[in-house]
Amino acid sequence: MRILVDANVPGAEACFGPLGELVRMPGREIDASSLQDVDVLVIRSVTRLDAATIATAMAQGSRLRFVGTCTIGTDHVDQAALAHHGIGFASAPGCNAEAVVDYVLSSLLTLAERQGWRLPERRVGIVGAGNVGGRLWARLAAMGIATLACDPPRAQRKGGEGFVDLDTLIDECDVICLHTPLVRGGPHATRHLLNAQRIAELAPNTLLLNAGRGDCVDGSALRQRLSSSGDITAILDVWEGEPGIDPALRDLAAIATPHIAGHSLDGKLRGTHQIYTAVCRDFGLPVRLALSDLLPEPAVSRLTLEGGLDAEEALRLCLRAVYDVRRDHDSLLRESRRLGMMPGFDACRAHYPLRREFSTLAVELKGHAATHAAWLQAAGLTLV
Repeated sequence: MRILVDANVPGAEACFGPLGELVRMPGREIDASSLQDVDVLVIRSVTRLDAATIATAMAQGSRLRFVGTCTIGTDHVDQAALAHHGIGFASAPGCNAEAVVDYVLSSLLTLAERQGWRLPERRVGIVGAGNVGGRLWARLAAMGIATLACDPPRAQRKGGEGFVDLDTLIDECDVICLHTPLVRGGPHATRHLLNAQRIAELAPNTLLLNAGRGDCVDGSALRQRLSSSGDITAILDVWEGEPGIDPALRDLAAIATPHIAGHSLDGKLRGTHQIYTAVCRDFGLPVRLALSDLLPEPAVSRLTLEGGLDAEEALRLCLRAVYDVRRDHDSLLRESRRLGMMPGFDACRAHYPLRREFSTLAVELKGHAATHAAWLQAAGLTLV
């Protein structure tokens, strides 16, 4: 069995090496001609596998039998075309959801520090309550943060209980977090969900965070609002036209990062292991490797707080010991200006530094710091 794997998928040698011949290739270079003599393809979101690519590969005699994407999102893969050719498919739902929630908390705490407000003072609206949004909702609720959620498909299934419509959420929340998949048509389409009209109607001092899909926000309208009024704040991890994103919008965003919200090592290896398990299942092979076999010890595994900080300061200190979103913001600006937008954007992702999830940090609380236990644990840290 020959297995072609995106060059930036970690843990591939340990997972797929024992199953057959492993071949690595940059994800953006994978096309129909790459799929000759390939039985299994393992990709990420940078590889577009549309109907034409699949049809061309099969017409050229590809023996492709299975495609796995080590990502939550699947809009880069035409699943109907794969099924038409009898090719199996799997994604990795939830693999990096914890990392995205970590990113959101790091970003919100950074903006709170810069702008002089405190997180409990804000009401957070979550658009899309799936793997990521649902976890964010639960974490914020445990922290005592006022939260509303909008998710029409889930609201329909649950009779609307616990959900509000999008316009109500926009009216009542001063922080709006987008975590929706990209749906281009139908009753629950999300492309330009935040269109020019909704962006124009955002109340002053609104903070908009998009860590879902870039096309869910009208980037031109957002750039116009930011440049003309300057009365709202944007945190953007995903963009229209990636990797050739709008440099003006990049410069206007308070935090601008290159689609790395979910790029924890834990999340990446979790995704790899999920696809490894799916390949084994599809080919009738035993699963011999556990996720724990892939995860190394964290660089910072324990931190002790003695007191002297309030709860939000203590949380900010702990989170930055694990992950600081400012590093990724600075990296995108530096590399996109040094190399050009597209190569700079991709370079940030291809050479992304080691990052762990908040749960890998064990925090010991002594003295007055013990009063922060519930807040820190709710945020995702491990207490000892």
